[in-house]
Amino acid sequence: MKNLVLHTSNAEETIELGRKIGSMLHKGDILAMQGTLAAGKTTITKGIAESLGVTDVITSPTFCLISEYEGKMPLYHLDVYRLEGSEDFINLGTDDMLYGDGVSVIEWSEKIMDELPKDVITIKLEPECDGSTKRIITITNWPYDEIK
Repeated sequence: MKNLVLHTSNAEETIELGRKIGSMLHKGDILAMQGTLAAGKTTITKGIAESLGVTDVITSPTFCLISEYEGKMPLYHLDVYRLEGSEDFINLGTDDMLYGDGVSVIEWSEKIMDELPKDVITIKLEPECDGSTKRIITITNWPYDEIK
């Protein structure tokens, strides 16, 4: 497992990084997205979705909590921002998604990390400075080759 630190300069580069990440994923992979509001969690997910063959428009699932998209394999896009904690997450019945035939992307995963497997791939997005479109993206537990 590798830890990577990557940089993007704008939203398009963040989407492109998502495409590269998505092209390397396998069924059962879980991506735990972390970062402040507007850090780029949904933006990078758009690129991941594209690489998985999803043609639907990707939006933040904040109000519906879970969005499921069809592509080469299912993409389960979860937003746990509005949950109180781990118990709420368990009550959503997410096991079929997390341990199924698709890829799961969980925004605001900081709230439920104790419910995720130890090998979860964590992607933390941080603006380089206030108001900047530049991002520092730290990926931990990356099990694949370098992202190029």
